[in-house]
Amino acid sequence: MNHKENARRRYNGNLLLFIVMIGFCILAVIEIIYGQVQIRMQKERLALEQENHQAMQEMKAEWDQLKGGPTIGTEVPAAAGEEQSSVSEPDKTLTSSQQQSVADPTAANGEEAQSVSQNSVDDKEYDMQIVFMGDSILDNEREDHGVASLISDACNAKVYNMSMGGTTAALLPNEQYNFATWDSRSLLGVVNAILGNINPSIFDGFTAGEILKQCDFSKTDYFVIEYGINDFLTKQIPQSRYLENGETLGIDDIHTYSGALMTAVTLLRERFPDAKILLIAPHYCQVYNGKTFVGDSYSLNYGYGTMVEFSRCTGYVYEQNKDNNVMFYNAMEESGIDAYTAEKYLEDGIHLSAEGRKQYADYAIRLIMGDFYPEE
Repeated sequence: MNHKENARRRYNGNLLLFIVMIGFCILAVIEIIYGQVQIRMQKERLALEQENHQAMQEMKAEWDQLKGGPTIGTEVPAAAGEEQSSVSEPDKTLTSSQQQSVADPTAANGEEAQSVSQNSVDDKEYDMQIVFMGDSILDNEREDHGVASLISDACNAKVYNMSMGGTTAALLPNEQYNFATWDSRSLLGVVNAILGNINPSIFDGFTAGEILKQCDFSKTDYFVIEYGINDFLTKQIPQSRYLENGETLGIDDIHTYSGALMTAVTLLRERFPDAKILLIAPHYCQVYNGKTFVGDSYSLNYGYGTMVEFSRCTGYVYEQNKDNNVMFYNAMEESGIDAYTAEKYLEDGIHLSAEGRKQYADYAIRLIMGDFYPEE
């Protein structure tokens, strides 16, 4: 009995030792694998930091040139016979983008500078005339599959698309509201060019410059105004002069988003009282710095409010003018683009994908058609 018991004890001891050895081996393998993973993650982190640093430097240089020079997402004037192109990047759009808006703001595909797309002379009979003013959201894919062209097809509308990627509604801080020295291609620049208040040469080489020469704006049924992403992304344009605490910023309305919209609406209503004005608020966006998520329309704030608050400013301008032929498309809430559908409808967090452009245009089409044919 003692012999068998001793044998059993030796067997159990050997088995336990074997199990312990296997455990140590497993721990060693795990430690090796973990170390390799840590090394790979460290390399990826360093590479990502380098990409982010480079992206930030590029963004800073581009936005420093936003006023006068070409930027990513900005429609660039081309020399005669050359094609112009622009690339949409996140955090520049609207960046056009792209600023964004500066995320977009609020950012555009290539087109020939000397072409005016479907604005060329043709014999087709149209039901209405629509003039678009906006940034890269309306400027991208303008020939066939862009938002403006989709609306044109659905509404049988003669379209004049004066949108330019990278532009804002408001004037930048260093831009002055002086007709004699005007150099801004913002919404207020486009409106004042339409009214003949400024020298239109600042639009030479841009499609907008060709449209100014060809379009009879007095025949316009709808002016569609879409801005805000770039105003937000520039980090320089307040949504309004008026603060929640009752204080007022010491700047002119034209240097604020809502003030610029209000000024544009007032000027257009005075000159074209029979035309309707459709204001489109910024849509939902996600802003990235390189590959790093920075924030979205509800969370990101550069000091002048979130993009959602910029969107509400659009609604405020509408409320002040809704009895005077002004309509409102709250794209932030009514376009169907949100955190759940962003991957499907947005290419880079800001600019619309092919499906996104269809989704975005659909509500605008329903608004215009419902207004133009109210009994149908």
